[in-house]
Amino acid sequence: MAEYSTGMRLKLPIVCIVLEVILIILFGVLVEYNEDTDAHHWHENKPNKTKQPDYENEFYYRYPSFQDVHVMIFIGFGFLMTFLQRYGFSSVGFNFLIAAFSLQWATLMQGFLHGMHGGKIHVGVESMINADFCTGSVLISFGAVLGKTSPVQLLVMAVFEVTLFAVNEFILLSLFGARDAGGSMTIHTFGAYFGLMVTRVLYRENLEKSKSRSTSVYHSDLFAMIGTIYLWMFWPSFNSAVTHYGDDQHRTALNTYYSLAACTLATYAFSALVNHEGKLDMVHIQNAALAGGVAVGTAGEMMLTPVGSMIVGFLAGTISVLGYKYLSPVLESKLKIQDTCGVHNLHGMPGVLGAIVGIITSVAVSTEAYGKGLKDVFEFIGDKRDTSYQAAMQAASLGVTLSMALLGGLIVVDCMFAGFILKLPIYGAPPDTLCYEDAIYWEHVYYFWT
Repeated sequence: MAEYSTGMRLKLPIVCIVLEVILIILFGVLVEYNEDTDAHHWHENKPNKTKQPDYENEFYYRYPSFQDVHVMIFIGFGFLMTFLQRYGFSSVGFNFLIAAFSLQWATLMQGFLHGMHGGKIHVGVESMINADFCTGSVLISFGAVLGKTSPVQLLVMAVFEVTLFAVNEFILLSLFGARDAGGSMTIHTFGAYFGLMVTRVLYRENLEKSKSRSTSVYHSDLFAMIGTIYLWMFWPSFNSAVTHYGDDQHRTALNTYYSLAACTLATYAFSALVNHEGKLDMVHIQNAALAGGVAVGTAGEMMLTPVGSMIVGFLAGTISVLGYKYLSPVLESKLKIQDTCGVHNLHGMPGVLGAIVGIITSVAVSTEAYGKGLKDVFEFIGDKRDTSYQAAMQAASLGVTLSMALLGGLIVVDCMFAGFILKLPIYGAPPDTLCYEDAIYWEHVYYFWT
């Protein structure tokens, strides 16, 4: 490999230190513990609680779900992207960096928009989960530009994507009153189409020169399957993490469980079907088998029924495999969208499918099916809106999400940053001849396969 200097010795330290100093100052001024975390408030309210008040702390209800979501963010997403034969360090390492920054910035952005208390942002285990959700959206976008950007570019992208994510989330959940517990719209659709817009703006005309590095080998695919298995196992926790306690959370986990199982069968079936020799494609297994978790994110807490979840999962696995096989090559050749991980097939299309399922399930709401649990799922139905209005808000939320992701990615990234900042040579991005290459950013890189 020809020697190439990225100049990261100064660029990366300056950006990391400046961003963290800003975060520390903002946290010091604006952030404080919530009532379940603050010693004074928690113990002051003890007389009003039961004989075992400590076990009523939010921590014991939410932390197991947070732990699963956290594993998905740092291990699941990180290892899923190690399929590139010479980019394993960067896949896991840059995932780690972006996530660590994004969860801090997301805490502030979501706190600003979702309600401050006495001029302060209150943090607890639920805010940690929500920050991880936002981080997941950024990592989805990272998958679209994987191998073609520097860590400094990725941090700059994260600054603005987190901000737009928080705005979009506020519009959908607070203004429109949409339901999207598992984030089919807010997380997956937004992250996928934002990332696709960024990778389109950063199009590399001569990326073909790095084609030999853009493929996988036996060992790298095996590492990527570690990420797949972790994500597949913990996805029920992801979708149910912030739903209401009780039947809502139980139902969301169960719907996701069956959707993922049906999706996996569809993935294997269509992977073999679209191959002329009937062989399975590891790219399909690593990615499309997860689409069921994405597609049931919006309607997971609704009375979707187990069989409904299985149908959704089967459809998600089908469109994901077909997307990898037939649509991705068209997007690259015709629209110049170089989607490294195929996030359009795993997160984009299944996310839109999930939003549509949410719209249909909202229309079908009945008091007979939900009983007294209706208000837990649909807070405004009955008092301020009927089922048709709720479905309209769900549809409007999908439209707003796509607009925020595409137009936000285009206007913010293209006009302000990609066209003026992200494309400048100051960030140490790899040249077209050295994309998907660890050695330009990491020392002691030894390859045991080529």
